[in-house]
This record gives sequence, C-alpha cells and structure tokens, in this order.
Amino acid sequence: MISVEHLSVEFSAKPLFTDVSFVVNDRDRIALTGKNGAGKSTLLKIIAGQQSPTGGTVSSPRDTTVGYLPQVMELASERTVVDEALLAFEHIHELQADIESMQAEMAERTDYESEAYMALVERYTHAEERFRMMGGLNFRAEVERTLTGLGFERSDFDRPTRELSGGWRMRIELAKLLLRQPDVLLLDEPTNHLDIESIQWLEQYLLQRPGAVILVSHDRAFINNVTNRTLEISCGRIWDYKVKYDEYVRLRAERREQQLRAYENQQKEIADLRDFIERFRYKPTKAVQVQERIKQLNRIVPIEVDEVDNSALHLKFPPCQRSGDFPLIVEDLAKSYSPSADPHYVISNVNLTIRRGEKVAFVGRNGEGKSTLVRCILGEIPFEGSLRIGHNAQIGYFAQNQAQLLDPEITVFDTIDRVARGDIRTRIRDILGAFMFGGEESDKKVKVLSGGERSRLAMIKLLLEPVNFLILDEPTNHLDMRSKDVLKEAIAAFDGTVILVSHDRQFLDGLVSKVYSFAGGRVREHLGGIYDWIESEHKARLLSSGSNGTVPSLASVRDGKMVAGVSKPSPDSTSGKGGAGEGATGGAASYAEQKALARERRKLEKAVAEAEQEMSELEAALHLLEAKMSTPEGAADTSLYERHARLRQQIDDVESRWLEASEALAEL
Repeated sequence: MISVEHLSVEFSAKPLFTDVSFVVNDRDRIALTGKNGAGKSTLLKIIAGQQSPTGGTVSSPRDTTVGYLPQVMELASERTVVDEALLAFEHIHELQADIESMQAEMAERTDYESEAYMALVERYTHAEERFRMMGGLNFRAEVERTLTGLGFERSDFDRPTRELSGGWRMRIELAKLLLRQPDVLLLDEPTNHLDIESIQWLEQYLLQRPGAVILVSHDRAFINNVTNRTLEISCGRIWDYKVKYDEYVRLRAERREQQLRAYENQQKEIADLRDFIERFRYKPTKAVQVQERIKQLNRIVPIEVDEVDNSALHLKFPPCQRSGDFPLIVEDLAKSYSPSADPHYVISNVNLTIRRGEKVAFVGRNGEGKSTLVRCILGEIPFEGSLRIGHNAQIGYFAQNQAQLLDPEITVFDTIDRVARGDIRTRIRDILGAFMFGGEESDKKVKVLSGGERSRLAMIKLLLEPVNFLILDEPTNHLDMRSKDVLKEAIAAFDGTVILVSHDRQFLDGLVSKVYSFAGGRVREHLGGIYDWIESEHKARLLSSGSNGTVPSLASVRDGKMVAGVSKPSPDSTSGKGGAGEGATGGAASYAEQKALARERRKLEKAVAEAEQEMSELEAALHLLEAKMSTPEGAADTSLYERHARLRQQIDDVESRWLEASEALAEL
C-alpha cells in the first residue's frame, strides 16, 4: 500500500535516520516506537506528505488516501460540534460527481474489450465501493455514532466548538479523520485527550476498520490491543518486528544481548589486532603480517548497539510524617455551579472514605466531576455536605497548571536541586535523565521549555517533596514508557495515600486497589484494580442491554484479551431485575432452583475463564512461533508452518468453546 525506500532525514547536517526502507501492507496495525527525538513524528509527517525527506522516496498507488492526526494542531471554529464533524464528508460529493461522470462515460463508450474500458470499469468499481463504505449520503447516523463513541453527549452536538477545551476539539478532529475512512491512518498520540471508555471504543474501531494504521503512543495497553507489528527507530535505522509491543520488548532485549556479545567480541578482536600491530610494527620479519593486520583492521565494520539506558533507576519519595488512619472522609457531598433556585449538580450524594496507605483511582468521562471533587478536597471551591481531611495529612497536588508555578529564570537542574534532600542530591542528573532531561537539557532555563517539558519537571519536583497524601491529575500525559515505569515504581513504593486521576490502564494496573467511577453526577466505589472495574462495567452493560434483548458488540480488553460479539439472549428468558432468581413469568423461583442456577452460572463462568486462559497461552505460543518464522532460518523451515496451522486450529476450537459458554452465560 505504501512503500518507503532509502529514506534519509537530516537536521543541521545531523542525520536523524538514514537509508530507511519498509512497506506498509493493507491490514497492518503498526506501532511506531523509539526514544524521544528519534524521529517518530517526523516519519509520520513524511508519510502524510507534510514534510520532505533529505533523501529517498515514499510511494503509494495513486488513489490511496492518507489521514493524519498530529499531536498538536491549531484549532478554531465558529461551527457547532456536529457541523464541524460533517465537514469530513465534503469529499463524498466530489466522489459522487466522479462516479456519475464515469457512469456517463461507460454508457457512451462501446469499446468493451479494450484495456482502457476495463481500467475505467475497475476505477468505477473501486469508487462505488468506496462510496458505499463511506455510507453514501446516509452519513448523519455515522457522525453521531462516532461523536458518541469519542465521549460527546447528544446535548453537545449543537454547542459551538469555540466553547470547548482544546482536548475536546482534538476529539472532533479525530472524529473527522475517522469518518473520512482513509486507506492509511496515521495517529500521533491519539489517546492523550481520551477517557478509558473512549479509548476502548477507539480500540474496537481500529481493530474493525479496513486499511492500515500507523500510530505513535505511550499508552502501552492501547498499542498492545490495537497493533500487530512494531517498527522501532534506533541508531538511525528501522527495526521491523511482526509482533505486538510487549513481545517486541522481549525480542528487542534478546537482540540487544546478541549485539552486546558481538560488540564485545569485535572489541576484543580490534584490541588483539592493534596489539599485534604495535608489537611488531618495527620488525622487518613481521612486515607482511603487520600490513595484513592493518588491512584487516580497516575492513572491520563497527557493530552498533541499540540506544537504550539500562541503568536501574529507583526513585523513592523522601521520608514524611505519618498521617491519621483516615486522610479523607466525604459524606453526602454535592456541588452545583448553577443558581440555587434551579441547581444542576455536577456531583451529588458523594460518600467515600480513604484509609492511610490506600492508592485509589478516579475514572470516568471528562466532565463527570473528577476535577470538581479534587478541587473540593483541596478547598478551592465551596460545596454542600461534609469533607474532612485527616490528622496531619500533608497534600501534594499535581495538576495540568502545575507547570505555571515553576520559576522561569532558573535552570532545570537548579529547580530540582532546590527541593532535593539527602542522598537524592547526588543522583539529580540520573533522575532528570529518566524524565528526558539528560545531558545539556538539564542546563536549560525553565522559560525556554515547552508545556510538556514543564509538566514533566513539575512532576519530578513533586516527587521530591515530603508529603503523605498525593493527588495526581493525569500524571502520565507527557511521559514516555520508561519515565512512566519510574513513576509507577515510585508510587507503588510510597507508603502514603494516593489519588490518581488517570485514563492510562497499564499505569493504573497493579497500582490501585480501589476505583471510584464518576458517571451521571454519582460516584461509585469498586473494590479491586482497574481491569476488575472495566470487567464489571462490561458485565453491567451486558445486563442492561440484555434486558431489552440486545447486546452490543464491544471490546472489553484485559491484559491484551478482547471480549467481543456476545450473542443476545432471548427477550423473555429473564427479567432485567430478577436475574437468576426470576423465570420467564417474573415470579419468584424456589430456593432449589436458585441453587441450581447459581451452580450452573459458576460452571459457565469457570468454562469462560478457562477458555480465555487457554486462548491467552495459545496466542503467546503463536506470537513466539511467528517471530521465529520471520527470521531467514525460520522462513525456510517447513515444520514451523505446520505447527502454525495446528496452533491456529487449536485457537479456533477454543474460541468456539468460549463463545458457546459466553452465550450460555449471557442467556442465564
């Protein structure tokens, strides 16, 4: 679909990457990875045609369309949300005119056997198929589905876009891009402004859409669930892995170990050659051997080792005073921004208790009241009800505007040096390097940093302040994978209390033990981790839609596993409220019947869980096998292809068992 050949890019005579070649195929889902500054965004811009390379070419069939969502764009419009989204279909009218023109031409021509006529028919067929894929002229429903999937309420459709924040306007641009249905979709950090539900909707959309996808993202769960291929930019070259991101990380570590061994062997060989040359340089009897060693030394091509920092950086919060057993108790809290005569509550009847040492997550769609409750906790706004901060609770707060509080006239290093205490002061440069302020970056003044860089610096500063109650609002937005790992490890080791407002599932997984979900002005408590909450939400949606006989196809993903396509139960199988305890007539079932149904439910749940576990193991084995098949040696081994076919058949069989058990469970 797209061919990149011998691509080279230089900035100020410094090469970014050199002689890069790869092919993007029709159904590829590619994760583009590499350290910050490696050239990921630059490569996307070149493929999109927005930037020219220093050398090389990017070619594609003439009718191939490319859609590009940059990380940052200028957004301004006087249109409403829905009118702005409808701009995505301007090209449909052009396509319709082309189709009508081709129809007229085919009706007039009589050279039915000529190559030119067959080419015209082929162009017409492709255009008509594309017109149907775009929904023809019945695209209003598709616009509403896409906007709703990305988090907009129907009441937002007629709002002027100028009233929306930059994040919501970015969602409109993403909606327009998806609605255009380009053959190749280029996405640079598409999840930065999305909540968990919208991210899951986007995952399902990308998995189901035709055409290729290339994306840059630091959301590990997102790229694992969406992609099937990983392109890494490293040492100015492209490394192509036909696997998901997690498998790529493992294979990359193995490759780097091989590189290190080869590098060490080469260095030993070079040292031996130089030693021989120096020892016998001035002995006439060894002149021939010395010249041969010099030629041999000149022929050696240096082995490059992947750019990676394997230093074990472990960041710990400084010691702090112990807080009371209950740092936060909220009772019947409500907040309204409308007049008291006709109050509209953003949140109401909020009751929660957080114990010392707990790490909890605030999740929900944007605008559901997460930041409002945080501002109530911080005492920034008035509210109704009761909110008590525990004894000796010292709050440290990270918000999006935290970066504005930094002193712009001092350097990055000095900013951290002023808050660091004890042994931490000897490791400031290591800490700054882990958060992408290595080398000369640490000597820059704060005033020349970008907004994202300032946010990262504010995060480091907060990590070094002695507090026992942390409230972090979207702390991972401007962090790469390694920085997020450092931050996650530091929070996990923190013995104080933490509230995390985040949409990053991989970051929250294993870190929080309780989730508070915000929806419809209510706050609900869920015991367990983030994926336990996602699973419970999925089950609740199934039960809710099952009551009227329809179960939507959705992708609820846990640990890279997609649960989709559950069949709908019979409309009269159970009532919405009665569950297992009520039959088709709605009457109360006997105790024995309830016990039998409970046993059957447990049996089916066990069957579903076992099938999911088996599928996970089989798919892991399949990924390993495909990685082996992608090597030159593996490609020539016919036995690997036989094993691949057997594994595929096993996966199909297990999926059939899983689907059968899932259908039975949904009906029950």
